[in-house]
Amino acid sequence: MTPGWLVHLHAGATLYMAGLIWFVQLVHYPLMRRVGREGYDVYQAQHARRTAWAVGPAMLTELACAVWLVALPPAELGRGLPLAGLVLLAVIWLSTARLQVPCHRKLAHGFDPAVHRRLVLGNWLRTAAWSARGVIALAMI
Repeated sequence: MTPGWLVHLHAGATLYMAGLIWFVQLVHYPLMRRVGREGYDVYQAQHARRTAWAVGPAMLTELACAVWLVALPPAELGRGLPLAGLVLLAVIWLSTARLQVPCHRKLAHGFDPAVHRRLVLGNWLRTAAWSARGVIALAMI
């Protein structure tokens, strides 16, 4: 049996990440190109370190809850919404590992407009997926 608090914890973590990704997409990533070449390496290193603290706990909480909700879905929900949410989460994690992390690693050696553009454009996938997850998480409450 799935405890009721789990659905709420899942929604909280998902909505936090959905809001954060919109901030990153519309404010944070576009402003990266304004940092300037001097000091960019330090900026990027600090960005990576600080971002890990802002996203790590929420992403891990969201993942654990999503897996739990698929494994033991609330009877009134069935498995459809939790499974759709988990598929979207897989897309997010794959995009993070295959696109965003490599771009950030390249940017750690200095600003590159082409890499930055790839980072911003590719992040729209995560933005859309987390937005859809937010809708799903709210539908499960």
